[in-house]
Amino acid sequence: MLESATLETFTPRIRERFRFSAGGGETLDATLIEATALGASRGAGRQPFSIVFLGPAAPVWPQRIYRVEHEALDPLDLFLVPIGPRDGGMQYQAIFT
Repeated sequence: MLESATLETFTPRIRERFRFSAGGGETLDATLIEATALGASRGAGRQPFSIVFLGPAAPVWPQRIYRVEHEALDPLDLFLVPIGPRDGGMQYQAIFT
């Protein structure tokens, strides 16, 4: 799924809840708040894009690969980075190139 994920995979899911898993039973629920194009595609590859989730303010999970699940999508292993607070929560970003 990761290789076939595109901006169009996530755009209809804005404002929907996703679940991050860290292993060992730890989970964090977050809402997809942005899906943004990052310039033109290179050749036949996909267009680079960014997705941003909003999770709870604490605890802040460190940057690393997490299993990300949504009821309508196959699970994805994404490298998520906390990028700062917003609207009383913490933002997490993944970039696709």
